[in-house]
Amino acid sequence: MGIISKIRELFGASHSKTAQLEADWLIVGLGNPGAKYANTRHNIGALALEQLLDGETLRSYPGGAPADFAIVEIAGQKVALVRSTTYMNVSGEAVSPLVQHLHVPLDHVIALHDELDLPRGTVRIKQGGNENGHKGLLSISQHLGTREYIRVRIGIGRPEEGTTVSDYVLGALPSDDTTHTSIERAAQAARAVVADGLAQAQQTFHGK
Repeated sequence: MGIISKIRELFGASHSKTAQLEADWLIVGLGNPGAKYANTRHNIGALALEQLLDGETLRSYPGGAPADFAIVEIAGQKVALVRSTTYMNVSGEAVSPLVQHLHVPLDHVIALHDELDLPRGTVRIKQGGNENGHKGLLSISQHLGTREYIRVRIGIGRPEEGTTVSDYVLGALPSDDTTHTSIERAAQAARAVVADGLAQAQQTFHGK
């Protein structure tokens, strides 16, 4: 079944309830659902998304996609803030239908995610490129059919010798100033991409 057929099947009878929903941008905070994973390293993208809500509350998407969302305004543009209710490894199942239904250009999709290949506390912005084994990004790339979306990479560093990557990313996120600052900066970086464009946002945040 092709992507268009899947989207039509997904939204079906509920289309009339959501036809009026559109957004200029979509920002997804990657993570796993449930209290068990709430404050793990793998969920740092979802925690950064919360910084963008500005008093709004995430609610179930009315079209039936497996995601919670809110529409906010950033720099005069409508931005869908999205958190998948699926597990990380199948994040694309939530992102792709919303991108299609909200008519968001693929280069206006921003994924906030943890990044092993950056030192803890570092925030970097890039468009496209390899997923570096990040299964949430892999799922999004596969479902969107492109890698050309924007990523806000939040460094968590690599595990010490003897600790597996899986145990490390699902381990507790340190509650310290480095963590809190990186979460805030990641949210600011996503906001800057929307407000100022990718190139200016990179210049601003990569110089810090």
